[in-house]
Amino acid sequence: MKTVKYVITDPIGLHARPAGLFVKKAAEYQSNISVKNMENGKSVDAKRIMAVMSLGVKQGNKIELSIEGADEDTAEKELAAFLKENL
Repeated sequence: MKTVKYVITDPIGLHARPAGLFVKKAAEYQSNISVKNMENGKSVDAKRIMAVMSLGVKQGNKIELSIEGADEDTAEKELAAFLKENL
């Protein structure tokens, strides 16, 4: 299992547009991927848009991705890069 920790820098947080992009990116991998809002401890499936939006992630919040599966190494690297570029 791989983990990625990231602090959201987007001024609006993980709102609809970036959440949609993130879910689309997460769906590219076979691995099970969950995202956790470290501020409130809530964890959801990263491949479900409504679940990701329900986390209420705002600017400055820390999130943690948990990635487990056949392509976890690739998913870890590419999702970390995605977060830095988009959020």
